[in-house]
Amino acid sequence: MAETVTLSGKTSSGLLASLGPLLRDWLPRQRWFAGKGSPVTGFSQVAATELLPEDSPLGLYHLLVRAHQGAGPGDCYQLLIGVREALPPRLAPALIGHVPDGPLAGRTVYDALYDTRPAELLLEALRTGSRIGVLRCERDPSQEIRPGLVPRRLTSEQSNSSVVYGDTFILKLLRRVVPGVNPDLELPLALAREGCPRVPAPTAWMRAEAEDLVEGPGESGEPYVLGVLQPYVQGATDGWELALRELAKTEDFGAEARALGRATAEVHTALARALPTVTFGHAQLEPLVHGMVERLDAAAQAVPALHPYAPALRTAFTALADLAAEGHTWTAQRVHGDLHLGQCLRAPSGEWSLIDFEGEPARPLAERRMPQPAVRDVAGMLRSFDYAAHSATPPAPGWARACRAAYCAGYAEVSGADPRTDPVLLRAYETDKAVYEVVYEARHRPDWLPVPLSAIRRLAASDQL
Repeated sequence: MAETVTLSGKTSSGLLASLGPLLRDWLPRQRWFAGKGSPVTGFSQVAATELLPEDSPLGLYHLLVRAHQGAGPGDCYQLLIGVREALPPRLAPALIGHVPDGPLAGRTVYDALYDTRPAELLLEALRTGSRIGVLRCERDPSQEIRPGLVPRRLTSEQSNSSVVYGDTFILKLLRRVVPGVNPDLELPLALAREGCPRVPAPTAWMRAEAEDLVEGPGESGEPYVLGVLQPYVQGATDGWELALRELAKTEDFGAEARALGRATAEVHTALARALPTVTFGHAQLEPLVHGMVERLDAAAQAVPALHPYAPALRTAFTALADLAAEGHTWTAQRVHGDLHLGQCLRAPSGEWSLIDFEGEPARPLAERRMPQPAVRDVAGMLRSFDYAAHSATPPAPGWARACRAAYCAGYAEVSGADPRTDPVLLRAYETDKAVYEVVYEARHRPDWLPVPLSAIRRLAASDQL
């Protein structure tokens, strides 16, 4: 490994001051930036490590910076900043800008994750379990990491960035980072201990300890999880792409949906063995239902097209509250938290895997780690079948119904309980998900708004799923 330096406060503050104007323009344009719609007013340093000297042909910095947007502490982002005299054409998409002054004056800076050498350096650090500045790398000693694997950056990421190494491993580098136990590492590790084959077991991971950070340990004192290296499922197709392909050929997807239901249930049962479960009764359901009603009311105000359906949709939530008040209880456990077809991979062998256990990144970490009824994941997948069906021309609602039924049947084969036998709980979670989708599409993709609205009409008309 090259010699590394954790930058002093004076040096790093000068570095951040010189990069600030460029980052203020570049950062909000990244797909993984969480604060879109509000201008960045400034940055503060959380950590800065020089991985390669800036006066060499390739300089490299690892930065944790907090982006300030109005009131509040702002979000912390992980950046890998490369420094060159000029960028070769292959790195043009990675350009951040040309530094006018400060320690890097006259140099060109860019997102180094696009570059081969920085990606190789990260893998070597993980392979050797190195500590580089604030970066602390750990690994599973039972898994071999061969040196010299050729990296390539994936272009399909949204909330994070990923690099594949030689079709053997995939490194997911978290972009917006928070202190605490990240479920994207916690849950796959727990599943690996249970021997669950449906989730690739973490091979190595990268953290920053709170005491090493400029801003200090703060209230939590917990480390930041920065990245996770896992085996790469070579030749796999994600469920969304596969579903659209079969739709385009008007092929039946029932067998795949059934197998995916079985895989989901395998993961749920393994998580229930690995981590504590709790019982949800009236006391636990009351705030959950209250949150669903609040989200519905806010959505109806924000999206006029939803307003006529709001009274009927509210019955999905009040019916659940009524059941809880009558003494019904449900088991809650750790779940995926953001399950849809795009979070599932089908290997060439036909086996399904589940990935990306981070949950919904916009939600607080504590909320993402809370036990939930497993039906929450099921509802997310049922909504995903609807999305696939309505992306076809013409839409194929019958295809979605068949997939939903097959998925639930496959789930029951493993878990022993068909989600459709608890229609009140399932309807509440699917309604909550559809309401979220309406708001999202109205804000970001108005052309897609008819997709969740079709589900809204169905859910408002009856309790039939």
